[in-house]
Amino acid sequence: MDSKLEEYIVDHSSPEGDYLYRLWRATNIHTIHGRMASGCLQGRLLKMLTQMIRPKNVLEVGTFSGYSAICMAEGLEEGATVYTFEINDEMEDFAREWIEGSSVADKIRFIIGDANEMAPRLGITFDMAFVDGDKRHYVETYETVLSILRPGGFIIADNTLWDGHVVDPAYDHDQQTKGIRLFNDHVAADERVEEVILPMRDGLTLIRKK
Repeated sequence: MDSKLEEYIVDHSSPEGDYLYRLWRATNIHTIHGRMASGCLQGRLLKMLTQMIRPKNVLEVGTFSGYSAICMAEGLEEGATVYTFEINDEMEDFAREWIEGSSVADKIRFIIGDANEMAPRLGITFDMAFVDGDKRHYVETYETVLSILRPGGFIIADNTLWDGHVVDPAYDHDQQTKGIRLFNDHVAADERVEEVILPMRDGLTLIRKK
């Protein structure tokens, strides 16, 4: 997206607030892949989608610094919870500090481990899921999430255009690009769901389980 157009869109959207801005700044300063954080525009969309769906239980695969988990928790009604999984334990101290310091800490359960193994063990049926984990395993994660998602529930998958690499032959041998292409093809052919890809940031796919 053109930087001026993006600035215009952000200026005409609800602000993220000081705490999330400071988290975004800290993520970019103190982590290697700071741009992986959702950021203001996507974060506001996640909050609004959560308010629209009104889930009781939300599953997040890939906490990273905690930005997106906090955004979704901001949109939750009382008594609802975000269960967020991060497989990289090196992010635990950073993310946990920011999650526990937020105003919605009581709505977030932060778990270190593989969501594909651990989420089904919770015995919870989810209403909504945000998938932002290892792109090489997106299809596996999708199938795991779909199996514990209620009919009519939603999956939001991040990075599904992968900086345009999905249509660039130069990335035909890149494993993460191959994983996303396989995921996109898998979802498009899946009659159990309805889906639409939004060309926002790095691509965001909205998926509804029938």
